[in-house]
Amino acid sequence: MVKTIGNPFSWAVQAFDKSAHHIGEGLAEIPNDDAEIEIRDLEISDLTDALRKGAEDFAELRTDVMFIALIYPIIGVVLTWFAVNREMWPLLFPLIAGFALLGPLAAVGLYEMSRRREKGLKAGWGDAFGVIGSPSFVPIAILGGYLTAIFIAWMLIAYALYGVTLGPEPPVSAWSFIGDVLFTAAGWMMLIAGMAIGFVFAVVVLAISLVSFPLLIDRHSGILKAITTSVKITRQSPVTVAVWGAIVAVSLGLGVLTLFVGLIFVLPILGHATWHLYRRAVV
Repeated sequence: MVKTIGNPFSWAVQAFDKSAHHIGEGLAEIPNDDAEIEIRDLEISDLTDALRKGAEDFAELRTDVMFIALIYPIIGVVLTWFAVNREMWPLLFPLIAGFALLGPLAAVGLYEMSRRREKGLKAGWGDAFGVIGSPSFVPIAILGGYLTAIFIAWMLIAYALYGVTLGPEPPVSAWSFIGDVLFTAAGWMMLIAGMAIGFVFAVVVLAISLVSFPLLIDRHSGILKAITTSVKITRQSPVTVAVWGAIVAVSLGLGVLTLFVGLIFVLPILGHATWHLYRRAVV
């Protein structure tokens, strides 16, 4: 059969038809399914094993993964520039800390690469975007929307907290803001309250996203099933999950302290490790 080059209109129609097909499949996966998902208890040794396998994935896929991971420090620098140049110093830390709330969504491509490598399939950086053409894309996008809403809520609360403590006027300079935070009662109140509220947000995100994104990629499970499974694992192995959260927080903190350059290495390893942690937690 002779193939001919179609006109732009026919190409657009074909592309729309293909996208609509995947969206239709994805919408069908939004409701919760009835299939039982068996979970295991997590031990500290599972965390070290997941990190080891995550590092192996990173070493094997280093060039492709680092190409993808370059976007993370770029985003960090852009967020910092935005806060500094718009006299929004009070929101600089909430912006950087809140970016971690979107980490599980940002690592979706890494989960897919680990999945493909696990199955012996090609796992280049282009394959990381294969999720877009999968029926899982719609549930993943919706779950990502939930995390984005949590991030926005965190930013609004952080802004309101500054307003009732050191605000509402913006600080004169970065140094004056730091001085107010460290050497005034209002600053300490904002710091302690902000850390407590941020901890609650982090715990919520950790509980609902521990394995939910990998589960959606692997089994095309419904959103509610993915979230409840993640929460069940958190409740069943609270100490191990808390240690994992601490590892993630410290690792991301070190990545930020290196002027975001460390994120090129930290985020991929954590992303790949999350996939292997999912494999250990879900039968």
